[in-house]
Amino acid sequence: MTETTQASVRSRRTEERRVLAGTVVGTTIEWYDFFIYAQAAGAVFATLYFAPAGETVGQIVSWASLGISFLFRPLGAIVAGHLGDRLGRKRMLVLTLIMMGIATALIGVLPTYAQIGIAAPVLLILLRILQGFSAGGEWGGAALMSVEHAPKGKRGFFGAYPQIGVPLGMILATSSMWVITTVLTEEQFLTWGWRIPFLLSILLILVGYFIRRAVEESPVFKELQERKGESAAPLKTLFSKHTREVILAALIFIANNAAGYLLIAFFATYATRDVEAGGLGLERPPVLLATTLASFGWLIFTLYGGILSDRIGRVRTFQIGYVLLGLWAIPMWFMIDTGNIFMYFGALFIMTIGLGLSYGPQASLYAEMFPADVRYSGVSIGYAIGAIFGGAFAPMIADLVFGATGASWTIGAYILGVTIVSLIAVSLVKETRGVNLHTRSNEVVAANERR
Repeated sequence: MTETTQASVRSRRTEERRVLAGTVVGTTIEWYDFFIYAQAAGAVFATLYFAPAGETVGQIVSWASLGISFLFRPLGAIVAGHLGDRLGRKRMLVLTLIMMGIATALIGVLPTYAQIGIAAPVLLILLRILQGFSAGGEWGGAALMSVEHAPKGKRGFFGAYPQIGVPLGMILATSSMWVITTVLTEEQFLTWGWRIPFLLSILLILVGYFIRRAVEESPVFKELQERKGESAAPLKTLFSKHTREVILAALIFIANNAAGYLLIAFFATYATRDVEAGGLGLERPPVLLATTLASFGWLIFTLYGGILSDRIGRVRTFQIGYVLLGLWAIPMWFMIDTGNIFMYFGALFIMTIGLGLSYGPQASLYAEMFPADVRYSGVSIGYAIGAIFGGAFAPMIADLVFGATGASWTIGAYILGVTIVSLIAVSLVKETRGVNLHTRSNEVVAANERR
């Protein structure tokens, strides 16, 4: 190997490391922001911002405020996807990171209902909407930057990096809440302690900003620019030629997102709720610690899911993950309802096996489902729509199902139902591993016409 070739290889590997760092750090920070809200929605927002609705209804409204942001994810996905397909992945990654950070920091200083009345919940919901808009554009850009930089045969592994940002973000969010609730009294936590994780986001955003600024634009997008192959109207092309792929992408995601948001937000609330109110009555700090530790399973199996998909295929890995998730959806509640913190941890950790295997391959599968000129729009919009029907109102639905039946296992039946839908959807996708990422929409159409 010549010295010039060695230098080229070192340069490429350095850039690959920057890409992986940029996607995982940025995605971790974005989802830390998102999950901090989910944690607070279960712990304090019902009391501080929706108190006039009463304890039970206030909690349901608090869950609804968590879900309402998902309705604005498609708008964020459309805007970011359209601009990302025309202007580049990198610019949108930096912009969405900053927008999410601003919204989160402002929540950390937002007055409560007792201080400014009805303006408090209104402003809270507006900031939550901004979070949803930002998240709608974040994932697609991070996924494509990683997959489109990946060496041959490693797209699943590279694509798993923005995916592990989700469990990492949850670990940060849950562990920060655990530290605060352990150090502070319940009164201190409700008065001001819950604001600390939101304000810490400012420091994390600065770190993520400088890391993402150092990452080069995706090589696939640069080639499109050089070939002048970018679509003049990516959204029009997407929906006229690739509607089926968008629908399938959405359906594939709903089960993983619904189960994921129970792990993120609902389980801890259910476990710490008073027995008289239908919960387990466990102390908050050990529950948050157990949830944090279980999230490491999500991290491990998500990364492994990406690696496995490079070996056996994206579709097969998804199918294994969803079968495991469906089989465990109901039995895990009997472990949780023992009220034993170790059984609670075990139930959640086992669930993360199926959750991770059906999440790790997602970035590579989605990127390979869409041609280059509409890829950002396609993966972002499919992901956002799936999130609406999956996790948007999953905690609220879980509360309503439990309230109507009085049996926690019926929540598992709900998860089993959406898992079957997602399993069928992913089984309708022809295996994508190894497809040409440089293909454009007009080339796909021409190939189909020749068949």
